[in-house]
Amino acid sequence: MNLQMDISLARDYKSPSQVAKILTENWIAQESYCPSCLNTLTQAKANSRVLDFICKSCEFDFELKSKKGIFSKKITDGAYGAMIERLAKPNSPHFFFMNYSPDFKVQNLIAVPAYFIQPSFIERRKPLSENAKRAGWVGCNILSEKIPNAGKVVLIENSIILDREKVKLKWSQTNFLQTILSINSRSWTIDVLSCIEKLDSVNFSLKQLYFFESELAQKHPKNKHIKDKIRQQLQILRDKGLVEFVSPGFYKLRIISSV
Repeated sequence: MNLQMDISLARDYKSPSQVAKILTENWIAQESYCPSCLNTLTQAKANSRVLDFICKSCEFDFELKSKKGIFSKKITDGAYGAMIERLAKPNSPHFFFMNYSPDFKVQNLIAVPAYFIQPSFIERRKPLSENAKRAGWVGCNILSEKIPNAGKVVLIENSIILDREKVKLKWSQTNFLQTILSINSRSWTIDVLSCIEKLDSVNFSLKQLYFFESELAQKHPKNKHIKDKIRQQLQILRDKGLVEFVSPGFYKLRIISSV
């Protein structure tokens, strides 16, 4: 994998945004791969809505978000309404988050499955002013800091290319979430997983997770049995191999790292 983008492709373009789009999308098509099956990706037709690449092997779609320099905690995306609508669809495109150096070398590349992006992770931006070309248009930001580490599959970190088989294994560990069509049910699993990660320890107890009862109650105000729900989600995570039961009330996190 060559981390240097082909700068010659952009010699006829003057707009920085056009240059970045041409170079980054070409690099993904030529050098990157599908984190699910490791096959090459095909670039989507120009002007495809919220779609940049297709894996013809596993039929997954991907959207690329790239930035010169390090990503902030908010990643700019398109229309707010369209984003919320697409999250409810089972075939919503997955994401690539890329950042690159001023001389167009890839520094970091992370794949995030679409099922890890919850509506609560999407921030509504202010409507464009009346003087704007698209007056009243409402965009959105992806609050990337809210995405659990379990949902961040690293392909490249600090210009180091990671092992593809580890990438595939990390992706496959959580792909059961794609079969959970209910956004609310999926949100519960992801929220509990996020709480476990906040404990910042491989080993944890049920009692420690109960400390997040009020936080989870705010996120799921219709549920009046938060502790029961926590135990239910631990059972799901255990059955899927993400959590190991150690002894009554004690568990071990088994999230695979692609690093």
